Amino acid sequence: MTEISSDSILSELRPRLVRLAYRMLGSVADAEDIVQDAWLRWLATDHASVREPAAFLRTVVTRLCLNELKSARRRRESYVGSWLPEPIFDPEAGDAADDVTLPLMLALERLSPLERAAFLLHDVFGMDFDDVSSAIDREAAACRKLASRARAHIAEARPRFAVGREQGLKLATAFFTASRTGDMSALRALLSEDVVVYADGGGKVPTSRRPHIGLAAVMLLHEQLTHVFRTQPSQLIRYAVIDGLPGFLTIEGGNVVQTTALHIEREKVVAIYCTRNPDKLQHIIGTVSH
Repeated sequence: MTEISSDSILSELRPRLVRLAYRMLGSVADAEDIVQDAWLRWLATDHASVREPAAFLRTVVTRLCLNELKSARRRRESYVGSWLPEPIFDPEAGDAADDVTLPLMLALERLSPLERAAFLLHDVFGMDFDDVSSAIDREAAACRKLASRARAHIAEARPRFAVGREQGLKLATAFFTASRTGDMSALRALLSEDVVVYADGGGKVPTSRRPHIGLAAVMLLHEQLTHVFRTQPSQLIRYAVIDGLPGFLTIEGGNVVQTTALHIEREKVVAIYCTRNPDKLQHIIGTVSH
């Protein structure tokens, strides 16, 4: 196999492999590293012995992710405040992996690494259980059980009332305007009674270390933030779909880049996810002009 054909394989498979690794790990940088490592292993392999390069690379990526998850879990135990996956903007339409929204990724965090792998490979990326078996080195019957357990555990995280892109971004615009101008009446009308705010600063930038739960707590938080926004106005960069949810990218006081993603059900915001940890926004910070 020539170098040109190898480059062609990488060009075709790389985006899907990165999406798999990202959904396993929740980290863009780690996903990129995993796929690069898998590619180096492919280049060092006797290509004549590999019947299907795509299956080979999916298997290598999965196994590398399973190894990485062991150390990632130890890091999560000492993580400061709420942990959120690194934000991905405007996923490509038409890929089943695009249905994996931010709430679903958080639900995946509660699964064992093998459950997560079996669910993603079969339910999201469409692999049959014989191929899943090869990828995670378990019997096909065991893979079925792993995927079934995962499915049951994350059923609540599946979107029950999907919101279209246009309507979602319209609500995101209304939320941004109300929250930044201090229009508490308009803001209250957008929020559900059991709304929750999660903020991920990783101990690197100021943020709440515990979720704000319930309408009263979330309204109080935004009443307090109103004073901040008056003296240090948010700079809106753009609205976007962030990990499957409508939201926006801003620069907040102190030149802090922040993504805000809104989980919306029945025209109400049920969860607000704010990512501020600069380590998780490196792939975004470079594109933002301060």
